[in-house]
Amino acid sequence: MLTRETPVLIDGPCGQLQALSLDLSEAHGVALICHPNPAQGGTMLNKVVSTLQRSARDAGLATLRFNYRGVGSSAGSHDMASGEVDDAEAVAHWLRQRYPQLPLTLLGFSFGGFVAASLGGRLENQGVELAQLIMVAPAVNRLTAENPPAQRCPLTLIQPEADEVIDPQVVYAWSAGLGRAHELLKVAECGHFFHGKLTDLKDLLLPRL
Repeated sequence: MLTRETPVLIDGPCGQLQALSLDLSEAHGVALICHPNPAQGGTMLNKVVSTLQRSARDAGLATLRFNYRGVGSSAGSHDMASGEVDDAEAVAHWLRQRYPQLPLTLLGFSFGGFVAASLGGRLENQGVELAQLIMVAPAVNRLTAENPPAQRCPLTLIQPEADEVIDPQVVYAWSAGLGRAHELLKVAECGHFFHGKLTDLKDLLLPRL
């Protein structure tokens, strides 16, 4: 099985977006992965994002991860709001044209959790049925009425209990107020970047992908 990702450039709202694509000949779905806060150095090569990509690959999904505007070789500059969701939407449409028959799974880490959830809301409003949404240590405080999360697809939240960046209690409260079926997984003795816990994260992801 070919496991090497291929660099691709995708047309985005502010110019081309740098991405890494993995095509699997017998993929049963496709995964789009959104990276953490670009203003704090987050990129598609972040180790948690890499773990999400490898987990999706090992579960039999084609994958794509990308850099938001102003990150790496992606054109434009940081918006830290709807702009990154616009970028993700452009990438999602590229993926759906490339894999029209495969169900789409969205995964996001930290700020990327906000982006993935908001993208899911947009796609559902466009009539797209998503396979699922997985948010890891998500920046749920960024979700607003202008960028509402997906509502219909299966949802999994994975939250480190010792997160020093995203307050776990904020995520737990957001989870409790959702009013829809979903899964909340708490990772004990684990910080935001899953130091020493990446294998545990993969173990949680694989059976759900």
